[in-house]
Amino acid sequence: MRISDFWRLMDDEFGPAYSRVLASDLVLTGLGGKTASQALEKGVEPKRVWLAVCDIQEIPQERRLGRDIKPKQA
Repeated sequence: MRISDFWRLMDDEFGPAYSRVLASDLVLTGLGGKTASQALEKGVEPKRVWLAVCDIQEIPQERRLGRDIKPKQA
C-alpha cells in the first residue's frame, strides 16, 4: 500500500479534515504508542498503520478495504 492509498482510506472513512486530526492525535498502541503520522514518518508500512487505526477505531472488516473505485474508461 502506498501512502496515498493510506490517506484515501482515511479520508473515505473519517472525512478529509478529521482524518488529519486522527492521524496526528490518536495514539496507536499497536504501533508502540506512536500516532499514525509519526509511524509513517518513521517508515512503518502504510498498510500496517491503516490496520492499526482500524483496530483502535473498531472499523468493521467489510470497510477496511475502502470503497470500490470504478475503473477509468479509456
